[in-house]
Amino acid sequence: MPENGDQAPDFELTDQNNRPHRLSAYRGQWVLLYFYPKALTPGCTTETCNFQEKFPEFTQVQAQIFGISRDSVKQQKKFADKYQVLFPLLSDETGVVCENYGVWRLKSLYGRQFMGIARMSFLINPQGRIEKIYSKVDVKTHAAEVLRDISEQMR
Repeated sequence: MPENGDQAPDFELTDQNNRPHRLSAYRGQWVLLYFYPKALTPGCTTETCNFQEKFPEFTQVQAQIFGISRDSVKQQKKFADKYQVLFPLLSDETGVVCENYGVWRLKSLYGRQFMGIARMSFLINPQGRIEKIYSKVDVKTHAAEVLRDISEQMR
C-alpha cells in the first residue's frame, strides 16, 4: 500500500460512460480517489451523493474526484444515472488498482470473513504524490473533510 509522500500508483480505468481515465493525465491538479465497496448500497450511496453535492466546490479548487469500485461499467452507469453523478465512477473489475492501493482486504461481517474493498480515500497533490490517506471514512462528512484539507494545503 502506498504511503503519504509516495508517488501515487498510475492506472487507467474506464468510467460509467465508457471513457478511459489515466491518473497521470491529471497532474497539475488535486485528485481524490475514493474507493467504495459496492455501487447502489446505502453507505456508498451516501458517500457518493455527498461528493456530488460538493462537486461545485471541488471544481472551484480544481480538484478531480474519482469513485472506484470493482463494479462493472454497466453497474457504475446505473449508479451514476440514478443519482445524477457528474464525476467519473471508475470500474476496476479486475481489482488490480484496488490491490495496488491496498484497499482489497480481508473483511469481517457477522462473523463471516471475506475479501472486499475497504472504504478508503487517497488525496493526491498536483505533483502526483499522495498527500493524505483517509483510512477511517465517515460517509456523511468525508467530502467536507477532503475540501477542508485541500483548502489548507492551498494556503
